Amino acid sequence: QLQASGGGAVQTGGSLRLSCAASGFTFDDYAIGWFRQAPEKDREFVAAIRWADAGAYYSNSVRGRFTISRDKAKNTVYLQMNSLKPEDTAVYFCASSPRSYNIGHYAGSSAYDSWGQGTLVTVSS
Repeated sequence: QLQASGGGAVQTGGSLRLSCAASGFTFDDYAIGWFRQAPEKDREFVAAIRWADAGAYYSNSVRGRFTISRDKAKNTVYLQMNSLKPEDTAVYFCASSPRSYNIGHYAGSSAYDSWGQGTLVTVSS
């Protein structure tokens, strides 16, 4: 199972760090992605990281503001979100993929097998 946490309410320009922890398995040889879904909008890709080499990939909307990272000792993936904007308001989900792809392929939700429950991020202006 995947457990996402760390959401909350912040003002524009603020920061939050989301966490995605695995229980029952380790992230070895996996890729982990973050997606988000705003009210009445489709789910969209945010960022992904390949556990083995920490290779990362970001959507254009968050590149330069968000950083995805992993902590092997804690079997946890983080999404550090800085310079938050109201348009970042959404429920954020983490997902895991056991398959090896070119890093850009992890932008597609079909690359993932398991999804955690979401954590809500609200950015007020």
